[in-house]
Amino acid sequence: MDFDTDIPDTAFEKVLMMQNMITALGAGGTMSDPLYRIIRSELISDPEIKPLLPSFVRTCRDGDNLWAYLKSVHEGGGAYAARRQHVNEAFSALLEHLEVGKAIPSDFDVSAVLSRFDGEGIQAAWAKALKRRSTDPEGAITAARTLLEEVCKHILDGSIEEDFSKWDLPKLYGQTSKLLNLAPSQHTQEVFKRILGGCHTVVDNLGELRNKIGDAHAQGRKPIRPAPRHAALAVNLAGSMAMFLIETWMDANSNE
Repeated sequence: MDFDTDIPDTAFEKVLMMQNMITALGAGGTMSDPLYRIIRSELISDPEIKPLLPSFVRTCRDGDNLWAYLKSVHEGGGAYAARRQHVNEAFSALLEHLEVGKAIPSDFDVSAVLSRFDGEGIQAAWAKALKRRSTDPEGAITAARTLLEEVCKHILDGSIEEDFSKWDLPKLYGQTSKLLNLAPSQHTQEVFKRILGGCHTVVDNLGELRNKIGDAHAQGRKPIRPAPRHAALAVNLAGSMAMFLIETWMDANSNE
């Protein structure tokens, strides 16, 4: 195969080609390992693209690794459709950014931190929030809250004995902030108490915003419809808080 002519010129087309290759593999087809390796190497070497690449692309270096991963996504009846949906969702944020250029610099910072945190639900929630920020504000706001819930649960997992599976976001964040020494009551300097109290307020308001205008609850005859700017605010705040929590958690664990 002549890679000079067969590999697309633009990053968008390369990502789309990779997505199609992986989708075909998940549906029982074949994939060119040499072509996948070359495209993967080019995309990973791009510091703007790498944080938005699906986590399985960053870890799977060849078709065998990919096939093992795709089988773990779904086996049995409906496997092809489930794998296709999984792959499409995983690539959606990156493709949208490359196609319309709507990502902002902070998106890459958040994506880079989330990519180092072992949590598939976290990656999925962030990708969904980015994808829906402009086209589906209600869904983006719901995904923003889900992102924070997932981050808190991953941090709390193994650290407390209580069953927190049904806790709401404010309670999850409250316990997480105490675990990470981020609760205002754990500090004496007034400036830190105010900053950390503000973080708590942001999280509480994100939960309330999702309850009021997200897509998780019926709103009656006169629903409140958020605009894309409302969704962008919610997603950006959730991403910043998620990044702050994860970096704090990683720093605490690196000193153990």
